Amino acid sequence: MKMRGMYSGRMVLALGLLAASLSVQAEPLRVVSSFSILNDMVKEIGGDKVMASTIVPANGDAHSFEPRPSDAKTLAKAQLLVVNGLEFESWLPRLQQAAGYKGPQVVATEGITPLAFEGGADDHADHDHDHDHDHEPAHDHAQDHEHAPEKDHSGHEHSHQHGSQDPHAWQSLDLAQIYVRNISKGLEQADPANAQYYQGRAKDYAQRIQELDDSIKTRLQAVPVDKRKVITSHDAFSYMGKAYNIRFIPLVGVSSQAEPSARDIAQIIQQARSEQIQAIFVENTVSAKLVEQVARETGAKVGGTLYSDALGVPGSGVDTYLGMMRSNTDQLIKALQP
Repeated sequence: MKMRGMYSGRMVLALGLLAASLSVQAEPLRVVSSFSILNDMVKEIGGDKVMASTIVPANGDAHSFEPRPSDAKTLAKAQLLVVNGLEFESWLPRLQQAAGYKGPQVVATEGITPLAFEGGADDHADHDHDHDHDHEPAHDHAQDHEHAPEKDHSGHEHSHQHGSQDPHAWQSLDLAQIYVRNISKGLEQADPANAQYYQGRAKDYAQRIQELDDSIKTRLQAVPVDKRKVITSHDAFSYMGKAYNIRFIPLVGVSSQAEPSARDIAQIIQQARSEQIQAIFVENTVSAKLVEQVARETGAKVGGTLYSDALGVPGSGVDTYLGMMRSNTDQLIKALQP
């Protein structure tokens, strides 16, 4: 009886250790993304195998974002960091330093040849707003543009820097396929035990992206190419413009915090009148004040809200990447259709 009790005790202990081991293995991978669009992609690919969180929240402006102490705590606990790259997250190095994060990092735009801003980074002194979207790929000798220094939470000065490469590549559904591949690969490397799971979900997500891309191309056939001209708050839609032959004329440059000169505004007003541009759009992360001013001067109608650098809040219908792209298309076609 004594021996049987010993065996029974050992079995209970072994089962307990096994259960604890399985519990540890079953814990989701902690993934932090720099902004909400990437966070949604991580959720789509990672499913219930990841615990996804974002630094810049829904409707947040990544250009003017200032990390908080709570963001450093979140990043410090991450097992994987997903970023856009192309100098989009100018605040990220400071946050990584504050968090002490030295773990793996996925750059979602790796492998993408970026478009180049025609006038350089956020340079509107001599910027020609007449974009034709036939940009040349950015070169390694691109120079950074610095905004006026600001202070972070520790009182140290820093600058928002945006290079001459356009970072908004997610606005092309075709290039979003590269985002999906990079994120899936990063998840597989960080969590090899679930690699097949991530691959399967990435394949399904890629298919849905392709279906939406095909649908948008079909729907835009109802809008004559010479009518596909709109004014937007800032220069965030060049990739979408190139993908669907739409001419986006931005009021300001890559940074939503840039201030256009009086000359810039006058040029856009003159251009809108001469080319009979019918619609001007606000963005969810940018003040509508300047848009409303130009609309009054030109007679163009405010065509609704476009989502550029962030998703909408949960339940808004634009709280996913595909929902955002679908909504942007709906707004554009509604404003441009004859």
